[in-house]
Amino acid sequence: MAASLLIPTLAQAVEHVLAAVEGDIVLGLPLGIGKPNPFVNLLYRRIKAMGGDAKPRRLKIITALSLEKPEGASELEQHFLAPLVERVFKDYPDLDYVKDLRAGVLPPHIEVSEFFFKTGDYLGNERAQQAYISTNYTFVARDMGVLGVNVIAQAVAARDTADGTELSLSSNPDVTFELAQRQAEGGRPLLKVGVINRQLPFMPGPAITPPGFFDVVVTDTAATHALFAPPNGKVATADYAIALHAASLVVDGGTLQIGIGALGDAIAQALVVRERANADYRRIMAALCTDGLDGRELGGFGQGLYGCSEMFVNGFLQLMRAGILRREVFDDEAVQRLVNEGRIPGLAVTPDTLAALLEAGRIRPALDAQDLTFLHALGVLTAGVSLSADGDLDVQGRRIANRLDDAAVRTALRDAGGLGQRLAGGVVLHGGFFLGPTDFYEGLRNMPPEALARIAMTRIDFINQLHGRSALKAAQRRKARFMNTTMMVTLLGAAVSDGLESGQVVSGVGGQYNFVAMAHALPDARSILMLRASYEHKDGLRSTLVWNYGHGTIPRHLRDVVITEYGVADLRAQPDGEVIKRLVAIADSRFQDALVAQAKAAGKLDAGYEVPEQYRQNLPEVLHARLQPWRSGLLPDFPFGTDLTEGEIEMVTALRKMQQATRHPVELVAMVLKSLAGTREAPPAYLERLGLDDATSFKKMFLRKLFAGNL
Repeated sequence: MAASLLIPTLAQAVEHVLAAVEGDIVLGLPLGIGKPNPFVNLLYRRIKAMGGDAKPRRLKIITALSLEKPEGASELEQHFLAPLVERVFKDYPDLDYVKDLRAGVLPPHIEVSEFFFKTGDYLGNERAQQAYISTNYTFVARDMGVLGVNVIAQAVAARDTADGTELSLSSNPDVTFELAQRQAEGGRPLLKVGVINRQLPFMPGPAITPPGFFDVVVTDTAATHALFAPPNGKVATADYAIALHAASLVVDGGTLQIGIGALGDAIAQALVVRERANADYRRIMAALCTDGLDGRELGGFGQGLYGCSEMFVNGFLQLMRAGILRREVFDDEAVQRLVNEGRIPGLAVTPDTLAALLEAGRIRPALDAQDLTFLHALGVLTAGVSLSADGDLDVQGRRIANRLDDAAVRTALRDAGGLGQRLAGGVVLHGGFFLGPTDFYEGLRNMPPEALARIAMTRIDFINQLHGRSALKAAQRRKARFMNTTMMVTLLGAAVSDGLESGQVVSGVGGQYNFVAMAHALPDARSILMLRASYEHKDGLRSTLVWNYGHGTIPRHLRDVVITEYGVADLRAQPDGEVIKRLVAIADSRFQDALVAQAKAAGKLDAGYEVPEQYRQNLPEVLHARLQPWRSGLLPDFPFGTDLTEGEIEMVTALRKMQQATRHPVELVAMVLKSLAGTREAPPAYLERLGLDDATSFKKMFLRKLFAGNL
């Protein structure tokens, strides 16, 4: 492989790409923080400026999850956010194409197609909606090839060594390696551009790029900037209830997938409580589960968990710190099976370890060079063990017969110091990309090398499917619990997770279908879809459990486990009538009668069926009362901290109350009357922050009173 061309400035890199690629540029970009924003912006501006040419060069960008600093919709929100954004996001540069796409001024000779939107960002945006690509995450590299991607640009981490600079795909080895492989195998040109961002954590193992992988490496310091770091969100009572139910389905010694956001944090905290405060956890679960605790997992984690998730989120890092995410898996099927069977207790290396590997057929009785390399890498043999010229084993000058089928030889190896202490190379998490708050990135940058080596950032075609090395993956992913969020679930078990029945896309399929299908393919895995039982709509409160809906993400024949704050519905292998009953049992009680009536009208539920009384108290106030004793202790608003100050938390809470009231005229009138009649004043610092300290106009005086009344 030829050496990479080092280019010192972003401007020179852009000119190199324009000269190296003939005709139109189809630019592939990683999702999330793997984008080299400064390079992309310069290339975009350069081609945008060609718009006045008779025949301008075209640019098509194919990517996902293009992140933008929050701005706020109202004047109050903008005043509130400005100092927060400056403090948290620092010098993170927004993407020009995102700004233009939102403003409706994306040039006609430039296209942007995403396969996953930041949730809700492009509702009503015609160009974004029309350019959306609906595909599974596992098909992205394939589809980029189909669409003619001829340039891939990625932000990379760098590590200076005695042999030169080493590069890592860091947050995003998810698609790039696979795309490069596919394009090479198909004989299709692909210019690979790596742009060094020194803020990216250097992730070892499979994320490291081979020397010369990139055609061009940009070393400009202007490409180093703060990473996009969304602050941890507040965990609501409903999210904790969902998380507690979900945590009670996680099996010790099993596999876990969770997502980002408050619910992901809540699940991680629920698992921490289960491990560290088990007696309290059992009391919480007893208070929460009105139909008993049969089938729930209530013990601690003697074996620990392994994480297999397309997204490595802060919750996983917290589980590592809590000692819960510690079940190691190995990149070798025979070794993994021996570990699963308990043949290598505690992963400790003994003479019996060699006997087990022999019995499994993984090594030969007389070791050859290949066996020796394998045993060194696995930590079974020390570096001091080698093969002598006559074929004997040499342990730092001591000769031992090369006959590992002899128990005496295995013991002699141990006595001579030829055996290691513990298996090496195990990992506790496979992830495809990561995104998190500021301290998440800082934690990765400062993590000791031996701990960081237990995190394997790797290709999405390894993580999100069983195809390819399926026996190894099945052995690693035992007792898997793949947890995903959804927006709605029909009473027949179909899930609506990515779009509306109008055709408008809210987010994208991502890897959800992959993990649901994988849960059905593995012998002891479960797919767990989670959602709140109701949501606020401009027309009033609505149920997320519905009779039918004109769009679907997960079909009803893949129904499995559904969780709301009111309980768990196990739908696997159940007939339609039973599925309906179980879903109604976890619905908001204000909608249960209407749902039952619809099911009866369709002939899918017995005419005489009545919702059991024990499920008739699925109400927010009842749930709040059940969990309130623990909300200030084990179930705090921000279990893993937040970048927001105490004052900002109080301010944003008041602003959200005001925003919610605007959707409900009666509630808004009551709020206005209460605030105007009150004498409460907001702290001067709050008013200054929101631009309300000098309230001379009626509008500002009104907002000032309304804000103070909601503190």
